[in-house]
Amino acid sequence: MKVHTTNYENTLIEVADDCPATAGEIPPMKGESKTVAGIQYDMISKNPYKFTSDDVLFKVFAERKDLTESELEEARKQFFSKGQACMRCSPLTKRYGWGVHNDEEGKIALIACDSDEYKKLKASDLKTVKAMKSSR
Repeated sequence: MKVHTTNYENTLIEVADDCPATAGEIPPMKGESKTVAGIQYDMISKNPYKFTSDDVLFKVFAERKDLTESELEEARKQFFSKGQACMRCSPLTKRYGWGVHNDEEGKIALIACDSDEYKKLKASDLKTVKAMKSSR
């Protein structure tokens, strides 16, 4: 079975051109439940450079499907047997003003689009890719 990945290495995912946020915003809750953006934000902001994009995207999937510990390994194989949307499609990069820095091991951290660090990374020789636009 082919295994797909969403991981980048040594790359900055820039916020989308049509992102309405001018600074990094914390995604709001939707009632009692966390949104995809909320789960991603909590996981990455509390653990910079600990997880890969694959880890974060699968965790969101597992949490929303209420998977048990014993189901995780098989579910992850199934999940990555098909191509998945990467962090370029994340609401964090499209709507909430967060860039995503991927280090040399593919581990990720959120960088607010209005921060000096974001400007430095954009100006460096680091590879950059834009997040997907919300509109065509």
